[in-house]
Amino acid sequence: MAFDLIVIGSGPGGYVAAIRASQLGMKVAVVEKEELGGICLNWGCIPTKALLKSANVFEYIQHAKDYGIDVNDANVDFPAMVKRSRDVAAGMSKGVQFLFKKNKIEQLLGHGKLKKGNKVEVTDAQGKKTEHEAKHIILATGGRSRELPNLPIDGKKIIGYRQAMVLADRPQRLLVVGSGAIGVEFAYLYNTIGTEVTIVEFLPRIVPVEDEEVSKQLEKSFKKTGMTIYTNAEVLKVDTKGPTCIATVKTATGNIEIETDVVLSAVGVTTNLENLGLEEVGVKTDKGKVLVDDFYKTNVPNVYAIGDIVKGPALAHVASAEGIICVEKIAGKNPDALNYNNIPGCTYCSPEIASVGMTEEAAKKAGYQIKVGKFPFTASGKAKAAGAPDGFVKVIFDAKYGEWLGAHMIGANVTEMIAEVVTARKLETTGHDVIKTVHPHPTMSEAIMEAAAAAYGEVIHL
Repeated sequence: MAFDLIVIGSGPGGYVAAIRASQLGMKVAVVEKEELGGICLNWGCIPTKALLKSANVFEYIQHAKDYGIDVNDANVDFPAMVKRSRDVAAGMSKGVQFLFKKNKIEQLLGHGKLKKGNKVEVTDAQGKKTEHEAKHIILATGGRSRELPNLPIDGKKIIGYRQAMVLADRPQRLLVVGSGAIGVEFAYLYNTIGTEVTIVEFLPRIVPVEDEEVSKQLEKSFKKTGMTIYTNAEVLKVDTKGPTCIATVKTATGNIEIETDVVLSAVGVTTNLENLGLEEVGVKTDKGKVLVDDFYKTNVPNVYAIGDIVKGPALAHVASAEGIICVEKIAGKNPDALNYNNIPGCTYCSPEIASVGMTEEAAKKAGYQIKVGKFPFTASGKAKAAGAPDGFVKVIFDAKYGEWLGAHMIGANVTEMIAEVVTARKLETTGHDVIKTVHPHPTMSEAIMEAAAAAYGEVIHL
């Protein structure tokens, strides 16, 4: 069957691209071998947030006395937490199915592979092959857990994020290798529900892509809850032969052994480029990424790539934005290229982390004269009333022109606050504009205005 567009992969890049293409009048098909919605919806963003919410609720109950409430005998039902998470994911996947029907998008079940002459071969679960033709083809095949040679994932004692979401029982002890977003979210989840958690990070600080002050605050908050953290450290090997795991960890002061029940390998993602027919049709790749232009065209005419498999941050919202830009360009619209310097990053442990733009260190390295403002949540009436005084908002402006270079937040609900900064930066808002924008009181979001005022020596509540 012939289509205007075939998308291989139905994650937040693929399904969003397909829907936008349908809105623009194209006849669209999507190839997917698992559930609609891809990793993000089924095994990533959405179900992890459901699990984290359960942990959050349990944390509230544990501290109910702080709010003047007595609660007795609250227990974690881990299988029920997992079931709720899976139910949420299943519901969202059904939502994508509904959107496909509404937009008349055809779903092709199976593994998609490029063929010469603008064709896609789809192999279903039984091995039956069908061939489909399209004027345009978008690759949106995403990524999976990266495996280290000395940490081979066996699914039982050494696990990736997928297994971490559906363990039959809560482990007594968990060793988390890597402290990016995935690592710290699972560390928070399991620590909160009673697991003894140890984090091992190869770099000098946890959440290493964040501003240094954010890293320090999260480490302080995590240690306060009883987690053990090793930075500048490396897991050399894990002995899984006995009933438990014995991890040999190289630290700054020498090698140590850590006994644990489960090791979670959270050392990033690797791209799904295998068996896609890239070599046969001549699509160029470099270091595990498909090479594309500003509008996601590959070197092969009418073949495009978006999401984790192209250069840029491996984030769901980035893939969605890329998908929309890609199909609008195909449809003859004139979309702007994506500004990768204004992409928000969010981490949903507690306290949450949200950031956009340059860190203080990066701004200095780039040669800017800067103004930095910081407002701690200990000075926020709303944060104190909510019992969430940990963290701060930090903003960075160019001293010469007032350009908003970056913002870095750690605290309760900051992932809901970062969009203000992203929008302001898109509109080229200056520090003075932010200070003069009236923010509602009492809210956590006031901290953004106060931090901007702090940068210019005008802060009221510090």
